Amino acid sequence: MTARRFLFLLSSARQGGNTQAMARAAAASLPPSVAQDWRDLTTAALPPFEDLRHGASYGPLPPAMAALADRTLKASDIVFVAPLYWYGLPAPAKLYLDHWSHWMRLPDLGFKARMAGKRAWLIMAHAGSTEAEIAPARDGLRCATAYLGMVWGGALLADANAPGDWQKDTQAQSAAPQFFAA
Repeated sequence: MTARRFLFLLSSARQGGNTQAMARAAAASLPPSVAQDWRDLTTAALPPFEDLRHGASYGPLPPAMAALADRTLKASDIVFVAPLYWYGLPAPAKLYLDHWSHWMRLPDLGFKARMAGKRAWLIMAHAGSTEAEIAPARDGLRCATAYLGMVWGGALLADANAPGDWQKDTQAQSAAPQFFAA
């Protein structure tokens, strides 16, 4: 059996905010044998995505993108640490997903085949949002990862707005330590 390796993708515009604090609490329960790789997509300087599917071909990945693709492919579990912004994922998380379209079109990378079977997770703080307001972000991510044959691990949600508010959400507090045990 392959050792588990978690890639945590931070995408909040607020450093150290509720979503990240909740992710750290959930990650603290992982066994020491599980590798953790934390990547802040807000500082990754991802280039804009250009859709070249119906024209020019995609070229090789620049070094920074190749490194991110490599981290992604080495992970057994990919955790989107993404607060709810305007009923969707934050721009850095969405941009990361857009780049998957490029990575899938590089035959030597074998991206789609190598992503199959990996587990995808979402950790998300929201500010009093209803299930209907959360659904587009969560379900969009679930569908994107299912397209690659990934397994949906689940979503850990907390009703939190101001810094530290996630700790007031007793349901999220009790769910965080068991989240990755699913």
